[in-house]
Amino acid sequence: MNDRPMMQMPVGVADLLMPVAAAAATTNGSQMQATGDESIVSADEVALYDRQIRLWGMAAQAKIQNASVLLITIRALANEVAKNLVLAGVGSLTLLDGNTVTESDLGAQFLLSDEGDVIGQNRAQAASVALGKLNRRVQIHVDTDNVVAKGPSYFAGFDVVIATDLSPDSFNIINTATRLNGKAFYAAGTHGMYGFIFSDLIEHDYVIEREAGNTDGAKTMESVTKRELYSTWFLASDLATLPDDYVKSRRRLKSVTPALSCLRALWEFTEVKGGALPGNRDDLRLFTQMATQKHKALSLPSETLRPDFLRSFLQNLGSEMAPVAAIVGGQLAQDVINVLGQTQQPIQNLV
Repeated sequence: MNDRPMMQMPVGVADLLMPVAAAAATTNGSQMQATGDESIVSADEVALYDRQIRLWGMAAQAKIQNASVLLITIRALANEVAKNLVLAGVGSLTLLDGNTVTESDLGAQFLLSDEGDVIGQNRAQAASVALGKLNRRVQIHVDTDNVVAKGPSYFAGFDVVIATDLSPDSFNIINTATRLNGKAFYAAGTHGMYGFIFSDLIEHDYVIEREAGNTDGAKTMESVTKRELYSTWFLASDLATLPDDYVKSRRRLKSVTPALSCLRALWEFTEVKGGALPGNRDDLRLFTQMATQKHKALSLPSETLRPDFLRSFLQNLGSEMAPVAAIVGGQLAQDVINVLGQTQQPIQNLV
């Protein structure tokens, strides 16, 4: 296969739906060493990660420490994701961003120095300095290329690929590449008070502990392996409908946030407008029409898409808020840790 830059490659539905078999793995939380090519957790590492090992076990920690993660676009959201993954002890983290630091980046990105000398530096390089100090056991790599220059084979070198604050088309193309390579993919973004996380783990097995029943008056626990199947960004971002148990229940439909309709409208709007956000009366009118259509397509009650919500959503577009980035980034990083450790049910597949 000619490994051209992805943005030069046509993306079709057939590529997005291509089934890729993911290797299943069974873990034993009581082991000091995970199976396969994973290494033993050293005594120093046990002391360093003691609290989290108590939460998810030694085998899960070994998997986390042997994982390689790619994080794309280093803005406020990625700062939070990177911080949590590094503190958890992920094996290596590669920061990919071809853009430079601007004055607007200093407001919500805590990994950047407050001093003005970082302005003009590459964003990934500038953030890596503070990030490396959080946990020197984690390998931090910097890639100053633009993601559009990367071919599909580039993503084969990572266990998890996390793309943040990109266009829907970019998410789509990267997701195609991760599927071709059988790699876990996350897409995420924030707009002021609003944000989302999408995951495509293709096919993921995880182990949960549950009560097996009472034996001689004592509760016993059993390990159960479960499997989740995932759809692509192409489907989840626009075409997928709500689950049947929601569609059949008006009470549940009313509980669905109208942010879903607005996000789908935003993704379509930016594709139509070449990446631009709504900025004039005609744009606002078009966005409102799109949001109303998306809301109706999801069978959501019309009264839940209120004018005041639309106004709030539009006013938040393009802005970064550190508290929101912390919440969304923390949830995303926790889900990545759960996926690597295979000990809890992950996101399925858009929140």
